[in-house]
Amino acid sequence: MNSGDKDSKIQSSFKALPTSERPRERLLTQGAESLSNAELIAVLLRTGTPSENVLQVAEQVLMTCGGLAGLMRVTQHDLLKINGLGPTKATQIMAVAELAKRAMTLPNIERTAIDKAEDAARLLMDMQFLQQEHIRILLLDSARCLIASPTIYIGTLNTSILRVSEIYREAITRNSPAIILAHNHPSGDPTPSPEDLEITHTLIAAGKLLDIQLIDHLIMGHNQWVSLKALGLAFDA
Repeated sequence: MNSGDKDSKIQSSFKALPTSERPRERLLTQGAESLSNAELIAVLLRTGTPSENVLQVAEQVLMTCGGLAGLMRVTQHDLLKINGLGPTKATQIMAVAELAKRAMTLPNIERTAIDKAEDAARLLMDMQFLQQEHIRILLLDSARCLIASPTIYIGTLNTSILRVSEIYREAITRNSPAIILAHNHPSGDPTPSPEDLEITHTLIAAGKLLDIQLIDHLIMGHNQWVSLKALGLAFDA
């Protein structure tokens, strides 16, 4: 088979679908919300393979990744194992996944104050997709509004490695009177470990000396999170 015949079959795998079932046309006529997850991915991919139409390839992507949550954690290496995906399509999917993760961290313009743990968790939901343990802090002003949320460490949470000064440096530089500490458990289970409690105790004590309040410590898992303060761990009642 020459390259022209192959390209023709790939294109026809999408065009062979009835017009009413083509994801791109349905998106234009009915809106993106009317499409399934597989159909939205099919719009990105545009073409299938000689043996599978684009919807079938899109469904294979979801199955291989383990749904949308898995898609947020997938690597280019994983995507390239899927029949019908080359470097271009793989990078398109990864780019959209990254945009989705970043969108999760955008603060609500009408409500920027962090009044409770749920407000903080909403800004940290992208951490559930991280493959390595990341430590992030939410820097708050005197009205408990978000100033910034820098990542300050990547690696295993360990008090012998992580220094208190690294946690509080940004707060001192930005004149932030309060912070919320957050880190993720790549295993997906947000249950606090003894090391989590140890570093929290240490940071609370250091914060009192620096006159910077550690309001809470959140641990992010897969589709779940915990607040050490809400659990009554490390923080005074």
